[in-house]
Amino acid sequence: MSKTEEFVQHISNGYKPKGDYIYLGAAIYENEVFADAAVKIPLKTMNRHGLIAGATGTGKSKTLQILAENLSEKGVPVLLMDVKGDLSGIAQPSPGADFITERHQKLNFPFTPRKSPAELLTLSEQDGVRLRATVSEFGPVLLSRILDLSETQTGVLAILFKYCDDHQMPLLDLKDLKKMLQWVTEDGKEEISEEYGRISSASTGAILRKIVALEQQGAKRFFGERSFDVQDLLRKKDDGSAYVNIVRLNDIQDKPKLFSTFMLSLLAEIYTTFPEQGDSGKPELVLFIDEAHLIFEEASDALLDQIENIVKLIRSKGVGIYFVTQNPADVPEDVLGQLGLKIQHALRAFTAKDRRAIKLAAENYPESDYYDTKNILTALGIGEALVSALDEKGRPTPLAATYLRAPMSRMDILSDSERKELIKNSNLALKYNEEIDRESAYEILNKKIEQAEKEEAKEKAKVERKEIAKPTSRRKKSSTEGAVIKVLTSATFIRGVLGILNKLMK
Repeated sequence: MSKTEEFVQHISNGYKPKGDYIYLGAAIYENEVFADAAVKIPLKTMNRHGLIAGATGTGKSKTLQILAENLSEKGVPVLLMDVKGDLSGIAQPSPGADFITERHQKLNFPFTPRKSPAELLTLSEQDGVRLRATVSEFGPVLLSRILDLSETQTGVLAILFKYCDDHQMPLLDLKDLKKMLQWVTEDGKEEISEEYGRISSASTGAILRKIVALEQQGAKRFFGERSFDVQDLLRKKDDGSAYVNIVRLNDIQDKPKLFSTFMLSLLAEIYTTFPEQGDSGKPELVLFIDEAHLIFEEASDALLDQIENIVKLIRSKGVGIYFVTQNPADVPEDVLGQLGLKIQHALRAFTAKDRRAIKLAAENYPESDYYDTKNILTALGIGEALVSALDEKGRPTPLAATYLRAPMSRMDILSDSERKELIKNSNLALKYNEEIDRESAYEILNKKIEQAEKEEAKEKAKVERKEIAKPTSRRKKSSTEGAVIKVLTSATFIRGVLGILNKLMK
């Protein structure tokens, strides 16, 4: 058996799932594509998380699109974080092209254009289904980690949440929380101190400043009602295909705090509400986080710990998380170690730093008798990638340089009219885009302050009435004093007259 035949058999045996799978492409060896050496990812291992990495322009987004549309077709709901704004085309079939036809001929794999059912979601002013969460749903611990609060400040926040729970004062949006912080340092200082202990104005001031900083990144629009129900991510069509939910994030690339806030709240909500899942043969939901470095680069240590814990635990809920980034080094090591599927597109060695990064990236992959991993990372073309996955028993598959198939959906964005039509026909948009501002802590505290001011005004008026009543006795006294003055004046006059008479008599 030749080395080439040995290689084909090696890949074929390593990527031979017994159950359902996603076809990625065929293995490359010695610059030749071997259609018989198919690279197939078992569907049941797609909840084991993954990484799609590579330099700009090497095909990461298209690989993400291939995985997403295949999952949708097989009834697995998908949530895409579309930071660059180039994934909405999944809602339309591919128009085809000569290079796509040529690629699929090499793979001996049919090209059948089709679209996926899709929803456009938004955190910002862009069109789409509004994503919101209430402050109460976050809770003091999660919110403290997002705001990077000290232990003392976290304690203050816990007291505020406890007070609001005890007094039926919903904390829905940031204006509720800000009003509460102002109230406990002013009008409510004594009440809070009596029930829960003294709160430092320095602590509340520090928390307020951090909330304002979060607001400046657009969080004011995110916090509020109606809260998004994560169960709505699991919808399917009558034909069994699942929805691809695309979160439009191309206008918040410079707001990583908002992005990480949303991601952490979403993962926490999914983890707490999804049931434990046994061996069902496929995931319950798969998330793709494009430009994943936006989550990690500005995250505090506490926030990173929270993300790492959720990534480790959420797999048991049948949820897979896939990080899409330029370099594996963008993802913390503790998270990277949890990723079962790794798809590495080409890396470029322009600097000494780049070369060191390539060396480290190569160490993330299994050793191979057929590839010099470090060298092949810089030699991969567009639409080619190194693949390392897990088989159905959880064992690493052989390293395969893979010639990837093309997406069956459009590799371009939706037009304005297509986007508007998609949102117009969305049942979720009707459900979540209604503005709701019911009575919450802000309104309740304002009423409380207003009532206190009325009571204070009544007391003041009562005191004034007493003060007005007091001058009556003073007037009597003044009358008496006036009589005395009159008597004294008369006496003085008499003394004067008598004095004159005395002088005349002398």
